Amino acid sequence: MISRVLAADLPRHVGGRVRIAGWVHRRRRLKTVTFLVIRDRSGLAQAVLAEPGGPPEETVIEVEGLVTANPQAPGGLELTEPSVGLLSEPAEPPPFDLYRPSVRAALPTVLDNAAVALRHPRPKEVFTIAAASVAGFRSALDGLGFTETHTPKIVSSATESGANVFGIDYFGQRAFLAQSPQFYKQALVGVFERVYEVGPVFRAEPHDTARHLAQYTSLDAELGFIDGHHDVMTVLRETIAGMAAAVPEAGVEVPEEIPMIHFAEAQELIARLSGEDPRGEPDLAPAHERLLSDWALREHGSEFLFVTGYPMVKRPFYTHPDPERPGYSNSFDLLFRGLELVTGGQRLHRHADYLAALAARGESAGPYRDYLAVFAHGMPPHGGFALGLERWTARLLGLPNVRQATLFPRDLHRLTP
Repeated sequence: MISRVLAADLPRHVGGRVRIAGWVHRRRRLKTVTFLVIRDRSGLAQAVLAEPGGPPEETVIEVEGLVTANPQAPGGLELTEPSVGLLSEPAEPPPFDLYRPSVRAALPTVLDNAAVALRHPRPKEVFTIAAASVAGFRSALDGLGFTETHTPKIVSSATESGANVFGIDYFGQRAFLAQSPQFYKQALVGVFERVYEVGPVFRAEPHDTARHLAQYTSLDAELGFIDGHHDVMTVLRETIAGMAAAVPEAGVEVPEEIPMIHFAEAQELIARLSGEDPRGEPDLAPAHERLLSDWALREHGSEFLFVTGYPMVKRPFYTHPDPERPGYSNSFDLLFRGLELVTGGQRLHRHADYLAALAARGESAGPYRDYLAVFAHGMPPHGGFALGLERWTARLLGLPNVRQATLFPRDLHRLTP
């Protein structure tokens, strides 16, 4: 019995008979011959039938034939003298042609038919790059002594003061889908010192934009025994460099030192360059993120820019204030090509500071009892960051909508497929 050979491996079998298997990517029927292009996980291969006919596109088949050189065929090779066998019933036609260079359908149609659309080589490659990016994330942090963890996604309290969470019925109790592994990864610093996680997070934010999702994949890291948020930024730079190295075809260069600007100075710069006056605002508008990124590329030759010291009023209660400028925080965002990609910073680590921070915001410590207990038992200075995989992938590939980098998007209007 001839074992299956992948399309990409056919050059090693020229002159021999092989068996390939996959989907009929395209069927071209001429008067006396039919060309079948077969798609498998490695690429495309062509088989030549000596008569018109052949199964329709997307039918799963196996083909046994002689590997023959032909410069006109995909990869310069084709199978001649083939024997074709069906591995499933003849397929119904897909909602749009998958053999064309790009998917010729509007994004809603593509998303409605995602399981089929993703078979097309171009959108499929997006998620191959996403997978490689995650591998680069893991590899970089493994090399820095981090331990991978897996924390609950059903939680008893909201991570950030109860806003924008999905509530669920948990055996008669009120529970929530986790916005973040934040509380758990902090607790695990007390176990492993350095931890990371790759997993889903859920945000009930009523945003219907090209950059927001209700569920996305978060790449989180947390590390202990830091001197401040700049230590976290150093680890993040190494992590981003590892992710970029894992996808060299994207051509992203991460500078040895990513330029940085304090939030207050960033607002001054925006006022000077744009004629607007954002001073006093607690956050950056999307247009301002783009302006700052353009400035960083122009002045520093960097597609990345750290904005540090965001106002405390805009950061979660567990954020460590800047000791020298208490209204500002030891936190940062990393902008990449005009978009906020990563948020991170130093956390509080003393139990008394948490109680004071909650009281200052008019919140009770009761809902956070288990979380706060960790700090009563001794925690080192620590901090971390979170990166959205879909945003990274979309920005990396220049995709205008984050849904194009999401396998089966969940947003304000979409719950299927």
